[in-house]
Amino acid sequence: MCHHLLADSRLWPFLTEIDRDLAEKTREGGCVFCGSAVHCAHYPRKARGADDLPEGYDLRFSFCCSLDDCRRRSTPPSVRFLGAKVYLGVLVILLTAMRQGPTPRGFKELHHQFGVSRRTLVRWQVWWREIFTKGAFWRGTRARFSPPLGEATLPSTLLAAFEAESSVERLLLLLKFLLPITTRRAVAMHDL
Repeated sequence: MCHHLLADSRLWPFLTEIDRDLAEKTREGGCVFCGSAVHCAHYPRKARGADDLPEGYDLRFSFCCSLDDCRRRSTPPSVRFLGAKVYLGVLVILLTAMRQGPTPRGFKELHHQFGVSRRTLVRWQVWWREIFTKGAFWRGTRARFSPPLGEATLPSTLLAAFEAESSVERLLLLLKFLLPITTRRAVAMHDL
């Protein structure tokens, strides 16, 4: 499933368009702190893990309050970037979901194709099992799934929980589900 999804040339531009729509809603809503208009303050992100991404894919949409006394940043959620992780969110999900399968040869292929080391993959596994599952977001949303999902096999069980006609649609549903944890402000709100 991983190679099939990542090889789909329509995936990357589609994710960018979803993020553009989320950014437009954030811009229209104005500053979340004072209500003033916001100005464009997009910034580059290192989009590790995939080559030949569409131009501008590594740009993180963000806005800054226009009021001099405020000037706070508003960064909308993203389906391309999973919080502060430097690898693409799609890779953090799909490659970690493959963790039960890759043989040493498979790990070498993953490293060659995506630049993901064994240490990084293990760190992602720890994040899913120990950090994500203890966070307020997961504690508040896990009851949506019946029967309960096996947390030891996240994100595989989470990906499988979304019913869709195609694996691309299933992945998109999971990325949208994870939107609340893709910004620092959202993470802070969910971990109070």
